[in-house]
Amino acid sequence: MVIQKYRVNDIIELKKQHPCGSSRFKIIRVGSTMRIVCEGCSRDMEIDRLKLEKATKKIITSEEEG
Repeated sequence: MVIQKYRVNDIIELKKQHPCGSSRFKIIRVGSTMRIVCEGCSRDMEIDRLKLEKATKKIITSEEEG
């Protein structure tokens, strides 16, 4: 199993959409419990790292977005 490299301010795309319709989230805290913010509605939530790793489609780093 490969451990994902998450960093603060990275944008991630999840497999399932948030109820607001957005599937992109910004990471604001890294650890065993991750804290993410929805890019669509600014909802703040905490999620276990293992659960987030399974739900992540791709990681868009802050440098790639420009």
